[in-house]
Amino acid sequence: MAIDAVKEYFTRYDLLERIQEFDVSSATVELAAQALNVAPQRIAKTLSFRNAESCLLVVAAGDAKIDNQKFKATFTMKARMLTPEEALLFTGHAVGGICPFALPENVEVYLDASLKRFSTVFPACGSANSAIELSLDELETVAKSKAWVDVCKIT
Repeated sequence: MAIDAVKEYFTRYDLLERIQEFDVSSATVELAAQALNVAPQRIAKTLSFRNAESCLLVVAAGDAKIDNQKFKATFTMKARMLTPEEALLFTGHAVGGICPFALPENVEVYLDASLKRFSTVFPACGSANSAIELSLDELETVAKSKAWVDVCKIT
């Protein structure tokens, strides 16, 4: 399972003990916010897009949506989200648990500026019932982020 790969990955960063697993689904921003008892915007959702090689991931605040013009200007391509089958194939994580951790080497991760409003955020950990609280610096390091980008708008 993908969560097992994330758990193994987090042992390198001494973060394994901080993973939270729930008896309820955390597969959407709303469900994750309820499971964690936090504001939905603090959920760090991982959005997956097709690129020439495989995919790229954008981690954004729970209340952010992709701004197609900003995305195209930043990545010089149209924002085309992966299908559930492509997401599993390219990231190793199923929809609802897609996260920026324990990824194949060719998957690029970007962090959206919408996250910068918070000192900590809650990304998923490879399953539809898990999350971890990370500071932005921790997220940047552990996700092996290529860069901070501004490709979203707050809704």
